[in-house]
Amino acid sequence: MDQSIDFSMVLASAVHDMKNSLGMLLNSLDELRQENENTLRDSKQFNMLQYEAERMHNDLVQLLGIYRLGENNLSAHIEEHYVPDFLSEHLARHTPLLEGLGIDYSVAAEDINGFFDADLLTGVLNNTINNAIRYTQSRIRLTAHMNDGSLVIGVEDDGNGYPVNMQHSGTLNFKSLDFNSGSTSLGLFFASSVAQLHSNGSVTGSIRLHNGGEYGGGVFEIWLP
Repeated sequence: MDQSIDFSMVLASAVHDMKNSLGMLLNSLDELRQENENTLRDSKQFNMLQYEAERMHNDLVQLLGIYRLGENNLSAHIEEHYVPDFLSEHLARHTPLLEGLGIDYSVAAEDINGFFDADLLTGVLNNTINNAIRYTQSRIRLTAHMNDGSLVIGVEDDGNGYPVNMQHSGTLNFKSLDFNSGSTSLGLFFASSVAQLHSNGSVTGSIRLHNGGEYGGGVFEIWLP
């Protein structure tokens, strides 16, 4: 009897099941909020429960993506999207939590179409918005514009901004990451990997982390050629 076990595949299967279970839990939380809007809207405990469930779900999505990347089984399926609608629809799924936490939100996007993998970019934005919720004081906005032939999609907040050691421009190497910062490094590596899956000729995508923007806080940008 062959006792050899591919532990990475077993782990990936377990992560996939956990991700699906958390997805069902998040749907139930959304329904519960709608049915009990008056009582749950300002509930700190309920908002924290939803926030942490979203964060865990995002981490599992990223883990699966990185596993597939390591297996050379992650590719971008590029399609054309109207960017303002994509960002507005994406932000809408976070609206109940943002309103429950008293965070103002907006979209500032140029009237442009972009070419990208919507599912992969959704995973990046989910994690980035979740981080912005954690560190913002009161405002979050999604942005989009063209710069030097690239579509630049950003998430801005009015928090204290990124520390100097996290400010970054370009792509990330897995071996260079500091996982003492928790899931943040995992999310940045996933975002960088997704960006690199988007290319146009010799130009590949990248991410940039800096401070400033409209609100003076942290600014995350993913550049897609």
